[in-house]
Order: sequence, then structure tokens, then C-alpha cells
Amino acid sequence: MEKHLNNTSLFSKSAALTLVAVNVVLFFLTEAFPSLRAYRSLNTVLIIRGRMYWQFISYMFVHASLMHLLGNMLGLVFFGTAVERSLGTKQFLILYFASGLASGALSFAVYAAAGMNRVFLLGALGAVYAVLLVFSVLFPRALIYLWGILPIPAPILVSIFALIEIFSQLFGTDSRVAHTTHLFGFAAAWIYVRIRMKKSPLGLWKEAYKK
Repeated sequence: MEKHLNNTSLFSKSAALTLVAVNVVLFFLTEAFPSLRAYRSLNTVLIIRGRMYWQFISYMFVHASLMHLLGNMLGLVFFGTAVERSLGTKQFLILYFASGLASGALSFAVYAAAGMNRVFLLGALGAVYAVLLVFSVLFPRALIYLWGILPIPAPILVSIFALIEIFSQLFGTDSRVAHTTHLFGFAAAWIYVRIRMKKSPLGLWKEAYKK
């Protein structure tokens, strides 16, 4: 019983872990009722004609596969919990939902302008990338072990991911991946850092490595 209470307390004190739990529950609920995916993913026609405005937030809680879910939630566990401890729960939630909302809204604008009416945007990676960038600012000397083997400083990893997204958007052939949404997540976090810390992430990275 004591162990159960401690686990419950852990989730009640961590918004990041609570977000993971909600995502997992909603994933299996959607797997059981696949029709829910269309109503919760972001689609220009459903928003404009159907007035399903909740999709600007709900798309962050929809995942295409178990691996898609696992990748995003691992990022939220490893980086989200550290960012939440540093910023506090309120600021962490502002960062997460503001970046996710901004990524979805900007993607919606791109899709609407391009006439991409059949696209259904889903996944939390835009918000998770925002959390990763802020993590790299708060802990610039942290080493992240890629594949559990290769140690990479957090700012370098963010830069690599951003370059991969840019290259994939310009030259990639897999149109199922929302590279622009992921880049919008990085951009939203960059703006968050400029507003809250009054400096650019690049400047903060340089300061950390001058010491």
C-alpha cells in the first residue's frame, strides 16, 4: 500500500509524468476506437467547416503507432521532468502547451494556404522538441547518450535534430512526417527563452562553454 501511495504522489507532483500517462491512456483508447483519431488530429477542413477548434490542442495527444508514442514519451520523461523541476510546474505547462499550440496553429496556416485539406496532423513532437531546446539551455553541459552509447552535449543534439528536420523538409520524400511542425516547436521554445531569460539560446550556450 505504501508503494502504491508513493507512486500516486509521484504522478500528482509531476505534470510531465501526468502528461505521459494521459497520452498512453488516450493512445489505447484511440486504438480501441479508431474513429476518434480523425476528430482529435488536426485537419484544416474539420477546423474551418466543422469548427473543431479543440484540435489545436488535442492533436498533441494522438499518436500513429506504439513506436511513435514511445519515442515522444521517452523524450517527455527524460527532458520534461528535468525542465519541470527547474522552471516549476506552471512554467513547464505554459512552455509545453504554448509551443504545442503555436506549432499546430502555424502548421494549420501552412496547410490551409497550400490547400492540404487531407492532411491529419498528430503527435507531441513539436512540444517535446520545445522542451528539449529549453533543457539544452538550462543544462547546456548535460550529455545525452544517443542509442545509449554516444555522448552528445545537449546543445549539439538540438542542433543536429534541427538540421535533420530542415534537410528532411527540403529534400525528404516521406510526406507523412510533419517536419515543419517540429521546427515550429523549436522556434516557439526559442521565443520562450528570449522572453523569459532575455537572451538567445545560442548566447546562453556560448556562455556555458566559456566557463
